Amino acid sequence: MNDSALTPERILAAAEDVLRRYGPGKATVVDVAQALGVSHGSVYRHFASKVALRDAVLRGWLERVTAPLQAIATSRAAAPARLRQWLGALREIKRDKVLGDPELFATYGALAADAREVIGEHVEHLQQQITSIIAAGVASGDFRKVDARATALAIFDATSRFHYPGMAHLWSGPGEDAAFAQLLDLLLAGLALAPAPAKRRKPTA
Repeated sequence: MNDSALTPERILAAAEDVLRRYGPGKATVVDVAQALGVSHGSVYRHFASKVALRDAVLRGWLERVTAPLQAIATSRAAAPARLRQWLGALREIKRDKVLGDPELFATYGALAADAREVIGEHVEHLQQQITSIIAAGVASGDFRKVDARATALAIFDATSRFHYPGMAHLWSGPGEDAAFAQLLDLLLAGLALAPAPAKRRKPTA
């Protein structure tokens, strides 16, 4: 490949392929350069180090998780439906990545272990999306008045059993769908605006 045609996107695509073939322990910048037909110096002109390249690959992979969730978070659906859909989508995306392709997930899991800053950014993006949904629900009157940020963090933690990869060994167990649905019902009931107390009827003479 001509160096002038080399772009960060091409490098990242090649790096993903190399990481999948060789694993993060053996894949090198030289391997990526060879896959592209350029010198490793050409790769370094776009990414200052091997760590920077690996972080960029991981960040791109995680952005493919957050993108469809962002579409839900900014949709025009009512906040309760939007929150339920968002949490369900997060669960399904994580399940698909962990259970659907365990080998690929192990590769990215190894990258994540050395990229706490990138993982922190990812979690923050997810929590911001939940916060925006809750804030919209409070503004519309669908949710009672709560601290949107604090509530988002609580919901993220409360549902982590169903989306945190470290709990994946539980995801294939019986009753998982029912347990998740029950938790969502409980969370949404807790956010719901309490009905106004019924007016007491005046006694008739």
